[in-house]
Amino acid sequence: MKKIFGLLFFSTLLFTSCVNDDDVDFDTIGTTFEFTTNFNQANGFGTRFFFNQEIFESDVVLVYRLEAVDSGLDVWEPLPTATIFLDDGNGGEITALYRFNFTIGDVDVLLESNAPDLLPADLTNNQTFRVVVVPAAFAENTDINLQDFNEVQAALNLEF
Repeated sequence: MKKIFGLLFFSTLLFTSCVNDDDVDFDTIGTTFEFTTNFNQANGFGTRFFFNQEIFESDVVLVYRLEAVDSGLDVWEPLPTATIFLDDGNGGEITALYRFNFTIGDVDVLLESNAPDLLPADLTNNQTFRVVVVPAAFAENTDINLQDFNEVQAALNLEF
């Protein structure tokens, strides 16, 4: 009887210790931040956002720009953006591109252009960005499209 009880106890321990009820195959703790900024000559057409909590060297930072609102739903575009081409009104072309870089303490968002002073206000003023910090294992070992903010948010169960 003791052997049966011992075997039952061991098999229960074995099977319950192997259960992983995560919705991802590895532990993920993602964090989301949001900020709104203006790009202008005074700030060199760049802005710095400081993380209010420590992130790790191994973490990956993803940045998305609020491109539009469609039927009440936010449309997030991943950075770096595709180059935006504008007519300068004189037969020339103005280009613009949002990009970012990061450290474990902050993320810089930059607006690059061949004529930054000629960019329209809808590309420079009140620009909203979402910064998503994810563990490197998630970014490297996932089938989630990291270019799609909604997929990343759902996969990490991010509340915003």
